[in-house]
Amino acid sequence: MSPSAVTLSGNYARAQLVVTALPANEHADDLTSQAIFQTSDPKVVSVNANGRLLAVGNGSATVTVTASGVSKPVAVTVSGVTARPQVGFVEHVMPVISKAGCNAGACHASQYGKGGFKLSVFAFAPNDDWTAIVRDGFGRRVSLLDPAASLLLCKPTTAVPHEGGKRLEAGSVDYEIIKQWLANGAPRPNPKPVAVTALTVEPARRVGPAGFTQQLRVVATYADGHSTDVTHWAKFDSLDEGVVAVTPDGRVRTIGKGQGAAMARFEGQAAIATFVVPNKDKLELSGWVDRNVIDTLAAAKFREIGIAPSGLCDDATFLRRAFLDVTGTLPTPEQAKAFLDSSGPDKRAKLVDQLLGLTGDPAQDVHNNEYAAYWALKWSDLIRSNSVAIGEQGMWALHNWLIDAFRQNKPWDKLVRELVTAQGSTFSNGPANYFRIARTPQDLTEATSQLFLGVRLQCCKCHNHPYEPLTQTDYYAFAAFFARVGNKPSQEFGLFGNETVIVNRPDGEVGHPKTGATMHPTPLRGKPVNPAADRRQALADWLAAKDNPYFARNIANRLFAYLMGRGLVEPIDDIRATNPPSNPELLDALADSFVKSGFDQKQLLKLILNSRLYQLDSTPTKANAGDLKFYSHFTVKRLPAEVLLDAIDQVTGTRTKFEKVPLGTRAIELPDAQYKNYFLSTFGKPRREAVCECERVSEPNLAQALHTLNGDAIEAKIADPNGRVAKLLVAKKSPDELVSELYLATVSRRPHADELAACRKLLAESGDAKAFYQDLVWSLVNAKHFQFVH
Repeated sequence: MSPSAVTLSGNYARAQLVVTALPANEHADDLTSQAIFQTSDPKVVSVNANGRLLAVGNGSATVTVTASGVSKPVAVTVSGVTARPQVGFVEHVMPVISKAGCNAGACHASQYGKGGFKLSVFAFAPNDDWTAIVRDGFGRRVSLLDPAASLLLCKPTTAVPHEGGKRLEAGSVDYEIIKQWLANGAPRPNPKPVAVTALTVEPARRVGPAGFTQQLRVVATYADGHSTDVTHWAKFDSLDEGVVAVTPDGRVRTIGKGQGAAMARFEGQAAIATFVVPNKDKLELSGWVDRNVIDTLAAAKFREIGIAPSGLCDDATFLRRAFLDVTGTLPTPEQAKAFLDSSGPDKRAKLVDQLLGLTGDPAQDVHNNEYAAYWALKWSDLIRSNSVAIGEQGMWALHNWLIDAFRQNKPWDKLVRELVTAQGSTFSNGPANYFRIARTPQDLTEATSQLFLGVRLQCCKCHNHPYEPLTQTDYYAFAAFFARVGNKPSQEFGLFGNETVIVNRPDGEVGHPKTGATMHPTPLRGKPVNPAADRRQALADWLAAKDNPYFARNIANRLFAYLMGRGLVEPIDDIRATNPPSNPELLDALADSFVKSGFDQKQLLKLILNSRLYQLDSTPTKANAGDLKFYSHFTVKRLPAEVLLDAIDQVTGTRTKFEKVPLGTRAIELPDAQYKNYFLSTFGKPRREAVCECERVSEPNLAQALHTLNGDAIEAKIADPNGRVAKLLVAKKSPDELVSELYLATVSRRPHADELAACRKLLAESGDAKAFYQDLVWSLVNAKHFQFVH
């Protein structure tokens, strides 16, 4: 029974009882809907059929709960009930309005309100809401002489027509709260209300078969230390509608298999309860051998969810996958043959070390340039390095700094520190351009939090976060770190050189837009800091601290997503309590490993690449075909535009010429976003206008298919007189060797026996060897196994 005893304070106080079968663990059945509830004194406390208690009068009583033939008493104490109760606008009225959904973005909290009546989003601005209710519209929404005649009650009960439908039952407890507030003269909001600081949902986790139900109980903790049951006012939402459904009263029903969550919200706080419905009760992972902590925790999740993973991918698939994921580059036919023909149980681990440049042997560590270019490309996109914003010289300076950082394998704490504390010339100090791309404290706040913390703060610019305990005050206190960043022109590169110097000014503040208060620089959910000089140094100290709750988890989640095709948290730059990871223990382990390695990207990539999880086959089994988030089979990924173009060039033996860079510059090496290249734009190269990963388009479309299937550019590359096919035709190789060479160049494997037989037949029928080999390359380049990572 939860709770085992209840204290209700004041008129309208309520509490939810949750009845659980023994033994009380995450597998225990919820009996709340089956239980019978009886009160010993209805003049003290009443209880409905769902186990909801309501304070009626002062005193003590016992509520007897009977379920499955067992009865248990719950002691109830009620105090503070008065004949004329005091009703607070913030404490009582706004929770009623929020529960009814009146201040949701689709209703009266929309940009212009509804029907001339506008409220703040989720009761963010109670003083404004009081004015809107009591004063605006010439006071027509309230009747202090006849509260029941107020539009504030008549509209939501549909006593008069209401476009939003029925939102409140006449005579209900919430109805009586608003009526009593009006009878009391509609008093203004308490100028210093006690804020809710935390929300707890019980039970936090349940495991059971499809169709089981669970009554939730929600408890709010306030700044003064007291706690109150707010189940009746909490807003409930399903975060996984294919697995979990939840009623407005907090009754959860599982409707599908897998893992889902229900979210409870109240007064700017939110919490979740997780529900697991296994696909299979008992699962044996036949042949599974853990290679590292990733496999251990992935296997635990497979057993919990009841999903058996696919088998391991073959060597050719792993070779191509690892090359593309680590370096953005296809293996050459020679590299493919060497790997496929090698033996030894550790051949894959050796390849990983070679790709990451960790062997210690210069003759083997030959991929560092490609590695640096590929990862610099990813972060140039996110940082938004482009010549339109920062000029050609600034763009090159930032690009070269990123290339050098990844070539050196600069630890992430150092990389971020150099970026957020940068000053000096934007031409000679690359990271200083970060402060030309984002030019205001607000822009810097949003970019920095999303890039390096995985937290989207944009909504807090105007109002408190609807699903997280992040406020408008948090936003502007974080922005205060950047308040003294300034810039000045320089003529070192000539009067028209457009050089900018980033400086740390001696003054500059950020004010709160509603209160006008000067904000003190404060980390998210942290305490204000008082740096002596550059505030950004204090920010960097917090950002890259080992105990920062955001930084390591964000980078670890991003790197995992880049390799695995999906983050443990999705979207990968939206980490919050109400967007839980699919495998929380695994994300914790990755973040912990990242911190212990000294924020070493290559070491974390090595851990992931060497895991059995990464090396699973991409072909799903009948049992795991529906799994989209637990990695039971490898997630097929579209090649990024630059990688695909480079791959086509490599396969055809040609080079694409880009403006303003030398011939031979690969697409992954391009420093800018602004290139007039139809292929890159068609295949989703971002313009670097947003810090969101979503700016890069990875979904296939018709224009892409037409370009590779029918485009003149691809055909010209294949038929190039100096290209691969032309050179192979004059080489002294047999037809089988030529076919094998082309397969190795494109899909990193030799042709299967049936493929080779088909090629022999087609070659004999064509009568034109040149046309046949060109057609073969065309067909391989257009194959799914070429354009995707499998």
